[in-house]
Amino acid sequence: MAQIRIPLSSPDITEADIEAVVSVLRTTQLSLGPKMEAFEHALAAYVGATHAVAVNSGTSGLHLCVRSLGIGEGDEVIVPSFTFIAAANVIRMERATPVFVDIDPITLNLDPTKVEAAITSRTRALMIVHTFGRPAEMTQLLAIAKRHNLRVIEDACEAIGAEYHEQKAGLLGDTGVFAFYPNKQMTTGEGGMIVTGNGELAATARSLRNQGRRRTGDWLEHAELGFNYRLSEMNCALGLQQLRRIESMLARRAEVASWYDQRLRKNASLVLPALDMADCRISWFVYVVLLAPQFSREDRDAIVRQLGSEGIACGRYFAPIHLQPAYRNAAVPVNSLEVTEFAGERCIALPFFNRIAPAEVEEVCARLEAAILQRLARLR
Repeated sequence: MAQIRIPLSSPDITEADIEAVVSVLRTTQLSLGPKMEAFEHALAAYVGATHAVAVNSGTSGLHLCVRSLGIGEGDEVIVPSFTFIAAANVIRMERATPVFVDIDPITLNLDPTKVEAAITSRTRALMIVHTFGRPAEMTQLLAIAKRHNLRVIEDACEAIGAEYHEQKAGLLGDTGVFAFYPNKQMTTGEGGMIVTGNGELAATARSLRNQGRRRTGDWLEHAELGFNYRLSEMNCALGLQQLRRIESMLARRAEVASWYDQRLRKNASLVLPALDMADCRISWFVYVVLLAPQFSREDRDAIVRQLGSEGIACGRYFAPIHLQPAYRNAAVPVNSLEVTEFAGERCIALPFFNRIAPAEVEEVCARLEAAILQRLARLR
């Protein structure tokens, strides 16, 4: 296999970030300390949340939201299949059932016109994903949730800094979750953050992340069945530093997206993501293009392999959850998911990170177009 010269993603780490982590190692408190509290306060202030709870991953955050809302066996949660598998997994972890609903062909988020038909007497919540950092249509989705008395979990793991009608993503439902894996807009290495305006939910999440301990209890007293979902002081120190640069990082990523758009917009074989959304701010997590309808999954996979052989990493974001081996034989309801499957067969995530150079974007685009032409020649 060729050595990757242009990676799919790369964290933006500075010397100040490194020093912040090293400074924690010079102390005696490496967990549940002042850096965690400072990171929680800073993130809450940035998004405008009343409460923020740091956890060791976005997946852990979503799991604690499901558990804290009392969702369990016999309950159903509506969720897209076109997303990372963790969104559905955390529902199943609580013995509830994920109900997959199709996506909008433009935004690739939950299609509000398809949601209501999937609601049953067992539906307890909507898990709304802001896919690729593009805000979902929250006005319609929240109205549906209100009509049916449903809770709303915002999976904003890919959407730190995104805005919907001047409100930050993650704050429009009952609770929201951000993630800080190394491929995200900002990183803590591993980590996530729950945000909510519900003090009781926040207190429950804080307890559950720390083996069920309540703040008023003894260290060896456990009030409920919990988990070790703590985020270390080193991770939080890195998060604090990264958060100080979040606006400049988001601006840079929007600039990179514009480079791709300018270079590829005339290619009839590709459908590009819109650079803007009305009354919204996109937080660019990845840059994903769709191949035109005449291409198949085999064409897409061949193009990805071709670029890989040339040292350029690309991703297949997202392989639909309902088609994953872990779900094919699971007893989960599957509605008509035509758009999900169409996008899943034709999407290609291109290299996208803060420090990618214009020359690298140009090379990615040139090699992508050459690979497309090769596949077109086979179709003739």
